[in-house]
Amino acid sequence: MERDWRAWHRDYDAPGSRLAQRLVVVQGLLRDAIDRLPPGPIRVISACAGEGRDLLGVLADHPRATDVRARLVEVDTELAATAAAHAPPGVDVVCGDASTTSAYAGAVPADVVLVCGIFGNIADADIHNTVRSIAMLCAPGATVIWTRHRRPPDLTVDVRRWFAEAGFEELAFVGSDDALFGVGAHRLTGPPLPFAPDVKLFTFVDFDALT
Repeated sequence: MERDWRAWHRDYDAPGSRLAQRLVVVQGLLRDAIDRLPPGPIRVISACAGEGRDLLGVLADHPRATDVRARLVEVDTELAATAAAHAPPGVDVVCGDASTTSAYAGAVPADVVLVCGIFGNIADADIHNTVRSIAMLCAPGATVIWTRHRRPPDLTVDVRRWFAEAGFEELAFVGSDDALFGVGAHRLTGPPLPFAPDVKLFTFVDFDALT
């Protein structure tokens, strides 16, 4: 049976839940990424954005919220509608397939790229492919923030190495042993890749199917 993603999102509202803890970490790293950027417009993209909590929660009170121009891509119509209902001006919510680069045409190169809630729901080879390809969505010096569960075997070790091999430096990695999640932030130090449409990054499978 396909997972009910609307029900899954309710755990964000449960104090102390794994998702609530992870959200605090992601939003903290996102605030740091925005704070580091020079004055002027800030481009953000979020893949498989769900209800948009990662970004929208930060923009609710960030002093540079009006500088942000963002695209949130989410395939589930109800989740996308929820995100759109809470999105401030400058944040575009697209109901569509986030797995190909074409979803981000016109919104890249981005200063911040969010790939949260994805790496635990796609095959390992697709994670590697996404990391290798993600620089084509990035502006010079862009920050990529990602998440992955830490259930054995803990793939976050490989993901961090893959980012290094793809020209990124690690800014932060927060790994929770109790809640079994990892959140990383990496900055592009090498040159961005030329953007190309219709490049397949991953196929979303869902954690239950993978296990």
